[in-house]
Amino acid sequence: MTPEKIALVRSSWQWVLPIKDKAAQLFYGQLFEIDPSLRSMFKGDMAEQGRKLMAIINTAVNSLDDLGPILGAVQDMGRRHVAYGVTEAHYDTVGKALIWALGKGLGEQFTPAVKDAWIETYTTLASAMKQAAYTPA
Repeated sequence: MTPEKIALVRSSWQWVLPIKDKAAQLFYGQLFEIDPSLRSMFKGDMAEQGRKLMAIINTAVNSLDDLGPILGAVQDMGRRHVAYGVTEAHYDTVGKALIWALGKGLGEQFTPAVKDAWIETYTTLASAMKQAAYTPA
């Protein structure tokens, strides 16, 4: 990612942090609207799941200029998601729900450049997860 895109993601994330619980609700609401079958993959407290999601995104955002230290954790998460029934196609659904939720949460701050930067961020992380999960060792 370019330094400019990293800066866009980081600055827009600062607008999300104060509304992170609402952002997580928006995300999961949209995710289950796009694909209601995914609801059965989530057994626990959705508020807690949302907090975990926001913490993971926060770590990723803070690591964008050097993903090396978190890459192993991202890959492990991808391998764990296979056990939950996650398929490669689900990553597209998650990406759509995430970008939609960010757009709703950020409103007019979600410019085309910010959207593009977030899409690249998600694609980078999702690709690492999928490669670890679905590429034979």
